[in-house]
Amino acid sequence: MKIVKKIAELKRLIKLVKNKKKIIGFVPTMGYLHEGHLSLIRIARKHSDYVVCSIFVNPIQFGPNEDFNRYPRDFKRDESLLKKEKVDLLFYPSVKEMYPEGYKTYVEVEGLSSVLCGKSRPGHFRGVATVVLKLFNIVQPDIAVFGEKDYQQALIIKQMVRDLNLNVKIITAPIVRESDGLAMSSRNTYLNTEERVNATIINQALIWARDVFYKENIKSPEYILNRMRQMIEDKGGTIDYIAIVDKETLEPVRFVKKGDRILLAVYFGRTRLIDNTAV
Repeated sequence: MKIVKKIAELKRLIKLVKNKKKIIGFVPTMGYLHEGHLSLIRIARKHSDYVVCSIFVNPIQFGPNEDFNRYPRDFKRDESLLKKEKVDLLFYPSVKEMYPEGYKTYVEVEGLSSVLCGKSRPGHFRGVATVVLKLFNIVQPDIAVFGEKDYQQALIIKQMVRDLNLNVKIITAPIVRESDGLAMSSRNTYLNTEERVNATIINQALIWARDVFYKENIKSPEYILNRMRQMIEDKGGTIDYIAIVDKETLEPVRFVKKGDRILLAVYFGRTRLIDNTAV
């Protein structure tokens, strides 16, 4: 596995790969890898000849009071995991390499970026869209794989790809969960023992919501959301948002139907966790 820190060097290597007519698969990450990330890499491997992974904790997607400085990092561990997955190239740039002095250009995907996580974290998706577009331009992948845990993010990236006519196919991969149902996340390490146990209510509430729709034909979003809210708050969770929305537009639905998406963000202590499910 080649490890590259400079954009110019990466572009040189990518050109050589392109000249060999190889299909490039790409998985962008912020590191501190877990099985969820590795599942994306395996999907990229299935759909490509040459797999590139990036590790970059992107400062412009963090708000002023968020966890950029304490976000978990362990490059040596990540490197070892990626080698085991036979990743061909790891791009590991510095902040200065990605955003040199005088940097002034940002990408805004309107509408989709201002609701749910976007409402709670102003500017977050501007930072995500900007760094992903930069990485796409640098790596020039044929396919890129994103996880469904960040459902809103994946939707925004698909919109950006369509709107800007980018030559990359976006593949979304299912959420990978711990054995107790908690969605895998690098931020799970922030949870203390009690919070970690209580946080499993998030997935339990999502399962309950699906069950009540299919088994009892309950179509009222108010009824479902109020009950989910109660379940989560009873376990000490503080709800940032919880919504049942159209899977494409993220608009709240009047009546729940198959294919809609339930999305939520919940704090346990200081740790903000997101999760979602299809109805």
